[in-house]
Formats: sequence, C-alpha cells, structure tokens
Amino acid sequence: MNYRLERRSFLKSAAAAGAFLSAPGILARAQGQKFRTATIGAGWWGLNITRYAMQSGETRIVALCDVDWSDRKLDKVHQDAMGSSFDGTKPYLEQARDLVEKLSGDQPTLYTDFREMLEKEKPEIVIVGAPDHWHALATIAAVQAGAHVYVEKPVSHTINEGVAMVKAAREADRVVQVGTHRRVGVHNKTALEFLRSGKAGKIGMCRAFVHYAGGPGEPAPDSEPPQGLDWDMWCGPAPLRPFNPRMHPEGFRQFLDYANGQLGDWGIHWMDQILWWTEEKYPKKISSAGGRRIKQDNTDAPDTQVVTFEFDSFTATWEHRQYGANHAEKHNIGIYFYGTNGTFHLGWLDGWTFYPNSDRDPLIHEDCVFDNADKENIRELWADFLDSIKNAKRPVCDIEIGHRSTNMSLLGMLSLKLGRSLVWDGEKEKVIGDEQANQLLSREYRAPWTYPEV
Repeated sequence: MNYRLERRSFLKSAAAAGAFLSAPGILARAQGQKFRTATIGAGWWGLNITRYAMQSGETRIVALCDVDWSDRKLDKVHQDAMGSSFDGTKPYLEQARDLVEKLSGDQPTLYTDFREMLEKEKPEIVIVGAPDHWHALATIAAVQAGAHVYVEKPVSHTINEGVAMVKAAREADRVVQVGTHRRVGVHNKTALEFLRSGKAGKIGMCRAFVHYAGGPGEPAPDSEPPQGLDWDMWCGPAPLRPFNPRMHPEGFRQFLDYANGQLGDWGIHWMDQILWWTEEKYPKKISSAGGRRIKQDNTDAPDTQVVTFEFDSFTATWEHRQYGANHAEKHNIGIYFYGTNGTFHLGWLDGWTFYPNSDRDPLIHEDCVFDNADKENIRELWADFLDSIKNAKRPVCDIEIGHRSTNMSLLGMLSLKLGRSLVWDGEKEKVIGDEQANQLLSREYRAPWTYPEV
C-alpha cells in the first residue's frame, strides 16, 4: 500500500477537518497555553532539539524519557549551558532534568519506559531522539496516543518500519516532522533556487560523499553495562548484544543491529537534498559495493562504500570512507551536481559554489549562514513544525518525505548486504523480482516487541 503526499480529505471535508482542529495541541494553542512536550531519548541530540523547543517559547517540557540513569555526565555543550549549577554527581537523566529546569523553569517528570510516559503525561508533542532502531515504535506509539512528533533522521532502521510510520501518522492525522533540517537552511534553499533556475544547465549526474579522516581503531572489550543503564531496554526490539562502550552513548550508528552506518547517518541528509532537487520521488535501480577495508575495531558498518542510484533522468552516487582525509579535492563533504554549464557543489560549512565550464566565467559562491554553535537549522525546522501543527498542514520535512529519503540509504545498505543490484518499485515499495530482498525490508523483532503493522 502506498501513502502519497496528496493530503487526505480532512482538509476538504468539514467533518475530518473538524476532527483535526480539535486535537489537543490546537485547543491548547487557542487558549494561549504552551504545548505539553515530552522527549524520548534525552542524549546529546535529543536534548539539543529539546533546547530549541524551549527557546521557541511555545512549549512546556512535561517529561523526559531515557533508559540511562548511570553516572555519565552531560556532554560539554550542555554542561556549559548549566554553568556553575552543573552537578555531575547526579544520575544522567536527573542532570538532563536540571538542564531543562535551568533553561526554562520547567520541571519534567522522568521516565524509563515511553509507553508509561505517553499514558500518564498525554503530551501534545513528542520529540523522538532515541537511537535509530527505536524511531518507528516510539513515533507510532506517540501519534496513536494523540501527539504530534518531531523524529530524528533516519526515520527507521528498516524500510517497512517507515511504511508503518507513514500509515500511523496519516491514520491519526498527526503532524510528523523529520529532522532533515537542511531543507530550511539558508544556503541550501538558495542552492536549490540556483539549480532549478537552469544556470548550471541540465544535470546528468549527482555525486554525494563524506570523506573524513580516520584510521583502523582498535577493539574495546565487551563489559557489563554501567550501573543505572537499562541495557535490555536500550536494545529493545533489536538483538540483545553484550554491552560495549563503543555503542553507547554515541557510537551506535556504526553497529548495524541498531543503525545503518555512515550512509544511514550522514548519507540521508544528502539523499534528502537530491530528492528535494529532483522531481523524481525514488531511484529505479540501486547497486552498491564496499566493506570494511581499514577498520579493526568493534564496529561492523562498512568503512568504505559506493552506491549508484539510477533515476529516469540522471544518475546519483554516494561514496564514503572513514579514513584518508580528502585534501585532494576542494571539498570533503556534500554533493556535486554535474551540469552542462558547469559543476555545482552544495556543502555544509563551506556553503555552495558553482564552477563554470569556461575559465573566463567567474566562480559563484555563497557562504553558509547559521545562528547557532551547532551549525544546524533546528530552530527553523522547529518553527515550521509548530506552524504546521497550528495550521493543520504538512511540514517541510513531512514523514513521507523523510521516509523516501531514508529509503535511499536503506536500499543502498540492502544492495551491499545482498551483493547485487536491486530494481525498486517506489509506488509499491517492493524490490522487483527478488523475494529475498523483500524479506529484508522488515526484520524480526526481539520478544516481547512486535514489528509494526504495514
């Protein structure tokens, strides 16, 4: 079943529109109250989003949910925000609560289980900042409980989780914003305008890449989880692997039971930018090669990967390596758009640059613009999220948009795993003529968790 972006009849049907507009968030806004907001996954990035929510002046943080009550400390950015009032002797989640209270005056209730939190607190907005393998279950539970959701990218760990998330959001008529914040970035938007203007000519190829320095690393032995960390709950529906300090708190993205490596982490931002630029919604053929060429640590994600995505009107590629800093090219991250008039590079901290074919024509460049130390656009994306809730409209990074962008990354990983090309039917969301590949669009959950219905 396909869930397209065309809006359901609730905006055209008075009865359905009335049901949407009677949602708790809309009523609370009409009464001048702040949105009751809860965070699932109060690690570094979850708290980062929560801080922007508080800065909006339109939310009240009523709950923080995390499985980590160990004695680890807040990251330095949030310690600095606490200043002299930071107390690192408290359990981690209590430190997170102190941060919220320090910055907003809110006194959130603390939870370990998001299901209990949703039942007791009945939040109107939920931030999902947990690791990737939790995104689907937490988001679906939240929208079914009546909340609007801001979920971090990638939306899911497997493709059919994303299908179920779109289904749940549409059935509940909830706004679900995905954290692909570059769609609201200043230089990203002007880059899109430049490309669509035709100044780069006809684009026949895109090359997305992340080349950062690194090395082989070394193994870290498994150990008992820190006291206060509920490791069984952290693993949740994923396999229960022995705890390893490389996994938590921030290393899980390089372990394939819980995430999808560099392509699922960094790659989705650039896959999303490609889909934002093109009018095509998905690639038709995907092939990938790569593996672990250098890494010798505990991670199992590929340190080297190249993916080719064939669209009707252009070819896109992804490449990454986690070694060998790229000093041979002008840029080590971003997308090159190759056009008949020249080459356009869309980057992150280096803005965008157009390199014309003719040496007689000048380079055209625009710097990046950020108003925060994180060099991201969460503030703007949160503003769009709230505006979408208040005006009953799809957000700029709607769940279906995030699902399609995530699919590109997941299909690249699936091709690598199977060692063969995939022909993708984006309307039916199935691999054509490959039943083994279709079986891997889902995965078995660890009991007692149940894979979401699609």
